[in-house]
Order: sequence, then C-alpha cells, then structure tokens
Amino acid sequence: MKNTLNAAEAAVPRTGAKSQPRGTIVARGRAVLDAEAAAISDARERLGEAFVGAVESLLRCKGRVCVTGMGKAGLVGNKIQATFASTGTPAYFLHPVDALHGDLGMVHADDVVVALTKSGASELVELLPRLKGLGCTVILLTGKIDSAAADHADFVLDIGQTAEACPLGLAPSSSTAAMLALGDALALTVMEQKAVQPEQYASYHPGGALGRFLMRASEIMRTGPHCPVVPETATLGACYEAILAAPRRAGAAAIVDKSNKLVGIITHGDFFRLFKSPRRSADSPVSGVMTRSPKHIGMDARVNDALELMRKYAIDELPVVDDQDRVVGLIDIQDLLAKGFSVFDDA
Repeated sequence: MKNTLNAAEAAVPRTGAKSQPRGTIVARGRAVLDAEAAAISDARERLGEAFVGAVESLLRCKGRVCVTGMGKAGLVGNKIQATFASTGTPAYFLHPVDALHGDLGMVHADDVVVALTKSGASELVELLPRLKGLGCTVILLTGKIDSAAADHADFVLDIGQTAEACPLGLAPSSSTAAMLALGDALALTVMEQKAVQPEQYASYHPGGALGRFLMRASEIMRTGPHCPVVPETATLGACYEAILAAPRRAGAAAIVDKSNKLVGIITHGDFFRLFKSPRRSADSPVSGVMTRSPKHIGMDARVNDALELMRKYAIDELPVVDDQDRVVGLIDIQDLLAKGFSVFDDA
C-alpha cells in the first residue's frame, strides 16, 4: 500500500515545529547572511603581513599547493583547491586522516600547504609537523592563532572568532564563510600577481559557456579540404564542384587571388539563384557573380565576434583570414551550433 499524505498532512513540519510567519522566516535568513558577512568583514580587518608572506610563498612554489582540512573545513578546502587549480596554480586536496595512513606519499618538499581548521586542534595537529618535516611551507587558516596547529605553521591567517550563524551557535557557518572568502583572497591575489590572462584562463575551462566565450576562430574553423577555396579565374561549374567535393557539407567557397588573398565568396544559395538565370551557365566566370569584399574575420578573433557578424548580416558562412588577408579557413554556422553556440540574440 502506497504511503501517501493529503495536502494538510504534508504541510505539517515533521519535526513538530510550528510554522513561522513569512516575515520571521525572511528575517532569520537575513540574520544568517548578516552574521556571515560580519565574519568575512572581521577576517578582512585581520589581513596583514602574514597574508603577504603567504602570497609570496605561493608565488615561489615550485611544486603544487596541497590543501587540507577536516570536516566542514575540509569541504571548504576542496573548493579552495579547485579555485587555485582553475586560476593557474596547480593544487590538490589531501584528507588529513588519509595522509596519516599512506597518502602522505603524494606530498613533495616543494609543495606549499594550505591548511584549514577553526579550532586549531583537529587531526591537523598530528599531520602538520610531518608536512613541515618534508620541507613544505605551511599556511594555516584558523580561528585560534595560539593553537597547537598554529605552532607548526609558517604563516597564520586569522579568521577571527565571530559567532556562528547557526541558531545553536554550533554548526560551522560564519567560520566556514570566512575561510572560503580568505581562501579566495589567497588564490585570486596569486592569480593577479601571476598576471593570468583570459586566454590562459580559458585553457583551464575548455568546456561550457566560459570555454565558448573565449574560443578563437582558429579553434573552430574548417581547414584543408573542408574549406573550399577557388581562384577568381575559376568557372561557376568548377566552384560548384569544389563545394560538392568537401568531405563535410560546405555551404560556400572562398574566392582568392593569385596570392591566396580573399577577394570574394559564393554560397550554395547563390547557385540556385544564378542557375535560374538564362544568362548564366557553368562556364561563366565566378569573378562576375561572386560577392566581393565579403565579411570575414581574423583567425585570432574570438568566435563570439564571428557569431555577432553572422547574426548581424544573416550569413551562414564566414571566411577566416591571417594577418595578410590570406584565407586560412571557413566558419560554418552548423559548426557553431554543434559547439553549443546560439544563433539567436541573447534576450
């Protein structure tokens, strides 16, 4: 027999707690955000020379950044590790317990350790001396700067002792918010000091919207036999055969002069219109009917710029040229769709 509840029964909280007025619920949510914002603000005011030293040690790091922490601090550490890795600083996460049972072997003397603990009295107390013994520099994010863990750190970053946002004052909330923000401050300051450029950042994010936004025309254009190119002395028939011969369906051919510089384009749709005219035949010169000085884009331009041109002028193919206007490829609207680009203007 199915276990079902009617609407009235489903509305009753299973904990037995009485439903609160909407205003009370919103107020509680704001109080949590206020408490966590206060914790971050408090951590901000505590930044000083230790932060400078921590950043400089990360910049000098010849190995990788080892992020470690227990419990909720460890979960925050996983995110900080991901931020380091995605912004140009190689990093990995090391669980303190696993480290003490064999995983310590993955740590190298050239690594810099970023350790997280609110109390300074977690399993890190046993792990940090061993990491120091390997020769690692240790950066500690903690709420207890006079703790046992702090005794084994080269740089101690204080998150302060702001009260937890938890109504019981127990669940890590304000402290983890401060840890996360301070970890971001470390990773992003290092990123800025390394002068990481958008192109470098894109290389760490090849998938998804970010990868598409920073993709270059040279990464998506059709080349070689997939990009029909004919001389301006060719006939319409020869141009049409070149389009049909492309292994992938081609919607146009680029027309070039004797130096391979772009001078025109003719599309598949042009042929339907041209061959309806009794004055045109397959022997007609392509130079007499091609679209001269067609829209085109440089091979180092972003694909988003190419897409904007194609949207604006309602074209399905866009020649790609080098810095001397020589044809090096062709972007087809079908390739953009296959990569997840939208041909529609963003609303």
